[in-house]
Amino acid sequence: MLRAIILVGLLQAVCSPAHAAPSVEGTRLKDRKPVSEPNIETAFGWWTEIPDKWTPVGWKNHLFRFNIEFNGAIVALPNLNARTAQWAGQGVQLLVSPAPSIRLPYGMGLWRDDNGVVQGWRDCSAPVLWSEWRADGFVLREEVFAHIAGAKDIETGIEPLYLWVRLSVHDRCEELPLEDDYGFRIQINAPHIHHAMDARNNTVLSPDNSLYPRDLRPERKDYDSTLGWRLLEDDGKARLAIAPGRKCSVEFDTKDLKSREPRERDSTMYIKMSSRKGQYVDLLVPMLPAAREELDKELALGYENALDETNRYWSKLPATAAHIDTPEDYVNRAFTCSLKLAEIIAEMNPADGEYSILLGSWAYAVMWATPVSMTSVMLLDTMGYHSAADRYLEILRKAQGTVKPPGDHYELHPGYLATPKTLTAINWLSDHGAILWSASEHALLSGDKKFIEKWTPSIIKACEFIKDARGKTGHGGLQGVLPPAVATDACTQTQAVWNDGWAYKGLTTAVRLLKKIKHPRAAEFDSEAKEYKAAFDKAIREKTKTMPVWTDKTGKKHHLIPTALFGDEKWETRFPFYLDTGPLFCVFSGLLDANDELMKSTLLWFREGPQTRLYRLDSNWSQIPCLRHEISSCEPVYSFNVFHSWQSGDRMKFLEGMYSLFAGYMSQQTFTMCEHRGGMMGLSPVLLPGYMARLAVVDDQIREGELHLLRLIPLAWLRKDKEAKFGQIPTEFGPVTLRVKLAQSGKELRVTYAPRFRESPKKVVLHIPPVTGLTKVTLNGKDLGWDGKKRTLLVEPQMRTDGHR
Repeated sequence: MLRAIILVGLLQAVCSPAHAAPSVEGTRLKDRKPVSEPNIETAFGWWTEIPDKWTPVGWKNHLFRFNIEFNGAIVALPNLNARTAQWAGQGVQLLVSPAPSIRLPYGMGLWRDDNGVVQGWRDCSAPVLWSEWRADGFVLREEVFAHIAGAKDIETGIEPLYLWVRLSVHDRCEELPLEDDYGFRIQINAPHIHHAMDARNNTVLSPDNSLYPRDLRPERKDYDSTLGWRLLEDDGKARLAIAPGRKCSVEFDTKDLKSREPRERDSTMYIKMSSRKGQYVDLLVPMLPAAREELDKELALGYENALDETNRYWSKLPATAAHIDTPEDYVNRAFTCSLKLAEIIAEMNPADGEYSILLGSWAYAVMWATPVSMTSVMLLDTMGYHSAADRYLEILRKAQGTVKPPGDHYELHPGYLATPKTLTAINWLSDHGAILWSASEHALLSGDKKFIEKWTPSIIKACEFIKDARGKTGHGGLQGVLPPAVATDACTQTQAVWNDGWAYKGLTTAVRLLKKIKHPRAAEFDSEAKEYKAAFDKAIREKTKTMPVWTDKTGKKHHLIPTALFGDEKWETRFPFYLDTGPLFCVFSGLLDANDELMKSTLLWFREGPQTRLYRLDSNWSQIPCLRHEISSCEPVYSFNVFHSWQSGDRMKFLEGMYSLFAGYMSQQTFTMCEHRGGMMGLSPVLLPGYMARLAVVDDQIREGELHLLRLIPLAWLRKDKEAKFGQIPTEFGPVTLRVKLAQSGKELRVTYAPRFRESPKKVVLHIPPVTGLTKVTLNGKDLGWDGKKRTLLVEPQMRTDGHR
């Protein structure tokens, strides 16, 4: 990973990075077809670590959060949107670099990711992020975590937020001649980083804005082991502090290097300590300049005590929480880290007390309701965090009917669901259907009677909006589908597949809920959904006939499938959103089946169409879109092709997509998620690969009213030495616990199944994984009498009725 190859070789014996992924194969678009079933290690060979990442560190639902750059730089930026404008100018940016002296050594403090810094999460309940350098024969670490007084749930949303920072000599290569002392150089500035979407240009410095806006002065010249050390502003508030109890020295760099005053634009401090392994100093960084008395209370608590409190706080899980433990530890950590990040990239607005998921921790600190609805279902509800999902949905319920749909032929409607005005970036009409789906699916998965009672009127009004919108005339477009409106950030008004797909998904999910609670209007909206699907089906087939023709490798001709039924322009079929928000979405939405010829054709286009020869590996998001190892060349989170493979049962392509998302959509080190690879990072964790992993094992979506077990479970999770465990997995019937393992002979599959159904499924189907040499299947210790040929077995539902909350 490092440039100094010889030093890397010497350090390998004493150092162990969090994860070093193999380099991606070649620069050709053509995918190397797996010769055996893929696993996570296979995917690490397809995808390198995402460069130039940043990772949020914070407290659940706090208005502020710290962001740690790929190089270990710490950014405390409290003013990220209109809601936080009053804290403008209160942040700080700390560039931390290991160094033998106050001078910045060559190769350190870089603002382009050269893989010189490795990052990861400490193995504990609290989200403690470490960044690791290898320099001059040393392994040096920065470990950070956030803390508030009392380590409890926020009450105001603006409680004083602190970042504890431990800087340490983590390891050393004793075979080299090493300095007796070593240290860390910390450059202090105002936050002056701008983030952009483009790969290799997503982190842009603005040096003209780097001057810290107020004078800084050390409380005392030298570090005092009894009192510590503080850097103060002129009004006496503390910008940072060094905890007492250590042996170290502190100095400042200046223009003439004679006085100890800060230099003109950069305040640079140097902390020196013994270079013995295990030596450390602890810093305390408040998000906002802190009153001296307030900071001293936190400082007196100390790093270890604050960490103990933080561990206890983060170890508390909802009673309904699901538990997933597979033989692939990376996959397990993706779930646990994503759950923490989801509530860090969320806030309670102190102005109104409302909770909301944000799209991003830094850039995009606002809401796009469609992707955050995916976070709600595909992560929070999937993992049994129902109380959190309920909390974040409430603001969307209250905003219903307050926002005009984004189309010229719409007016304010009491049923329209949208992003609240206080959080709006760009309104997409798809938001309505996505929110309706999220709320309805939450009700189905949680079985929460109070939520259902509260939301049912809103769900009815949301269904009425779809019915009323479909009935509109005079808009110039096709009848029977939604009138033209904004569907994406492109802001064109079209009859987009994306808008209709989400509306239909929301409507049909609402109908399932209304049927379950025996609502009198369930049949009405069920008929509405059937008519909607028929109208869409006719419209997309007619529009397809007018689309350009392409020829596949066998000589068969295909029409391109449209991204919109009316109003789209030619460039929209070349634009990356053609993949992300276009016809591939039809299968997840339920408008078309994966075995439909239109869907087979569009999937083939993105996998191997003639445009794929124009693709450049690891270039920018704006290329003509295609699939690489089954994920989008634009925004991986919108790789809805995985639902084609899931529905059709294409095991190899399904697993290729799932594992590609685990390895290529998120940082392999910190699990922070991207918009585009090498572009925007720190996004709300829409854990699409985790959702697919859940469906691979416990699937209540493939057939209405049925539960399917182990349908697409990876062979990597079927081991002799470790049981794969899936505890309290929420389903629309109630939570299911499933454990599976191979006997030592490798010929027997042992399945343990414990449902807690609120309502029994019509059928429970156990799928037999394609394990070579398998001859016997047992369920809860009972031999199922498998004949070695059938791929599925029916299982007694074993219904147990549990009361709703």
